[in-house]
Amino acid sequence: MNDEDLPPLIETPPGRYRHYKGGEYDVIGTVRHSETLEPMTLYRALYGARGLWVRPAAMFEETIEIDGRPQRRFTPIDAQPQ
Repeated sequence: MNDEDLPPLIETPPGRYRHYKGGEYDVIGTVRHSETLEPMTLYRALYGARGLWVRPAAMFEETIEIDGRPQRRFTPIDAQPQ
């Protein structure tokens, strides 16, 4: 498979984001799952052990409902333009 055969990538701009539960994260970039080719957002927690995490890009970018109000799962604090 070459790059022309890959499905489009949903890219999450690098930068700092706040999760709706309050934690802050630094998005490193967008990667692909090696088997499904699904776009995944790679990010680092900015608290605790500062571990690396990966989440489907579509889920990272989605709007969810909290207490009857729509809000983003992750809100950019200082995302970098692409």
